[in-house]
Amino acid sequence: MTTTTYAVLSEGLEKSYGRVHALRGLDLAVPEGSVCGLLGHNGAGKTTAVRILTTLTAPTGGRALVAGHDVVRDPAAVRRAIGVTGQQASVDGDLTGRENLRLFARLCGLRGSAGRRRADELLERSGLGDAADRVASTWSGGMRRRLDLAAGLITRPRVLFLDEPTTGLDPASREHIWAVVRALADEGTTVLLTTQYLEEADRLADSVAVLADGRAVATGTPAGLKERIGARAEAVVTSPEALAGAAAVLDRLTGGRPELDAERLTVRVSVLDPALTLPRIIRALDGAGVPVTDARLRPPTLDEVFLRLTGALTAARPERTAARPGPTAARPERTAARPERGTAA
Repeated sequence: MTTTTYAVLSEGLEKSYGRVHALRGLDLAVPEGSVCGLLGHNGAGKTTAVRILTTLTAPTGGRALVAGHDVVRDPAAVRRAIGVTGQQASVDGDLTGRENLRLFARLCGLRGSAGRRRADELLERSGLGDAADRVASTWSGGMRRRLDLAAGLITRPRVLFLDEPTTGLDPASREHIWAVVRALADEGTTVLLTTQYLEEADRLADSVAVLADGRAVATGTPAGLKERIGARAEAVVTSPEALAGAAAVLDRLTGGRPELDAERLTVRVSVLDPALTLPRIIRALDGAGVPVTDARLRPPTLDEVFLRLTGALTAARPERTAARPGPTAARPERTAARPERGTAA
């Protein structure tokens, strides 16, 4: 029998600020060497969860283990095992890239030649070698973000926490960060990633946990979550009068609730029956005399999964007061997280 080793494990994790509940019982299981994406609106609990898992704040209920260490009972051991990169790059703009990493190496206990070698190694790995001796204030935002990530890797953390790592970056810089993250996971580092970019989670995460209202409302692989809401059928009609006819046909074929877009003359509906084909849809529309200019059957995006899952919950709890954000995760299939630079002991 195979036993899965979890780099991050939380059970019933809770965090309250007075009457406001940022986390309402978070269960999260992230296997070693995997990437886990925490998804959620602002205030869903992502940042709170990360703060607890990185020992920056204490939970008010439940328990959490990171790299096998209890975050409350043995926070120092947790900090030695993790790396953390926050939402804002924390490099010193008055220092060069090389000086920044050597400073972080000293703060993490790597002195002399060992610290210099590690700094040089990370500069080359991050594609920053040519700019290493320029002051960081002259670097682009993407370069500073990569330097920040490199600083989080100084101690070779077992678990790396990345909080919104590519916010505000251009596509090229984002692709570079993604390549670094995937390479780390391939080498055995566990990565716990919070993001609002659904494409990022789709590309990087072995598993995702969708958070809303302080809870994990769904967990699994990106592909598995997409299967839960089914494919999407779309029909574009020739006139507003034809929308109702197209909706009736798609409703009959799918049993779903068609969404009408009067501006784009489009009807969309979820398809849960994997046997339904596009030719069958076209024949049904034609047989009903519905004039269409386009029809398609496509898999759902992770954005649609996210909106479907979190939208239903938001509608059910409109009265919730916005709270300090905090993560909540459930038990994904493959997930991992690596500590941050600033938390290394």
